[in-house]
Amino acid sequence: MSALATASISQEVTPDLANKLLYYMVMMRELEDRIELKLYRQGKILGGCYTGRGQEAIPTGSAILSRPDDYVCPSHRDMAAFLIRGMTPREILAQYLGRVSGPTGGRDGNMHMGCARRRILPIISSIGASIPVASGIALSMKYRDEPNIVFNYWGDGATSRGDWHEGINFATVQKLPIVYLCNNNLFAYSTPLDKQMAVENVADRAPAYNMPAEIVDGNDVLAVHAATARAVKHARNGDGPYLIECKTFRIGGHSAHDSADYVPDGMREEWSKKDPILRLQKEMVDREWASEQDFKQLRQGILDEISEAVDWALEQPYPDPATLEDNVYEVI
Repeated sequence: MSALATASISQEVTPDLANKLLYYMVMMRELEDRIELKLYRQGKILGGCYTGRGQEAIPTGSAILSRPDDYVCPSHRDMAAFLIRGMTPREILAQYLGRVSGPTGGRDGNMHMGCARRRILPIISSIGASIPVASGIALSMKYRDEPNIVFNYWGDGATSRGDWHEGINFATVQKLPIVYLCNNNLFAYSTPLDKQMAVENVADRAPAYNMPAEIVDGNDVLAVHAATARAVKHARNGDGPYLIECKTFRIGGHSAHDSADYVPDGMREEWSKKDPILRLQKEMVDREWASEQDFKQLRQGILDEISEAVDWALEQPYPDPATLEDNVYEVI
């Protein structure tokens, strides 16, 4: 599809689902705000700090459709995918604080984390490199005749790398069960979209690989959810990979240290009016599924949960220096 797909509340979207989607979007927003706007600026975060503020609808609306035995390959804007797959705020905060209780045992201090038990692939800094890895995971599942799929997330910049094209080509030739989700936030770090590719849309690259693709409003969690449902059905049926381009905007900089002065005047303010959390809340109020008081209670409960998790994480020890060489291998 070349036109922007939209979705309104349908009979398939229940109040229960809407509440779950809202919970994970608000949890992602508040957790990342606590990490960046407080802990990072207090000097307690070890390493870089990357957030997906304004992009919460994409990982939430898609990862909610994953099954326990599916694999998720997130990028550094997809905090909700970690939460949906079962990673707790305690674990995530311990990770950012470099504590032994984090997923990497204090070996790293930001979003470069994963969990084999939950089938979350650790983030690769050069995001495009995750596409061939996702293909390898999907190929192994196909060999074993497993009815599972891979959710692979990346940004628009990844599509201008060679490993993206190699991985996509392999996946389409082999008809691998992958759902590709593009966080098109219009900037690859500081490079605007029109300076890194000659086509208008990332989805325009798909026909060259005979891969179905569609474009959705990435700030509409229901549109993302509906598109992902179509993509999941396609992949689970053995019809190969499917690409969803989610049009969105990164409200903050590339990372906490980036002031994003390269963003044109007014662009951030314009996109702030399309806040995915506020949009879902309006839908829920219009449908009489929730009230403003319900939203206040939800947010306060999440803030309390995060505060408890921060206190817990700060009490966790740093890794013992004596373990520095653990899990490090030397080829003789």
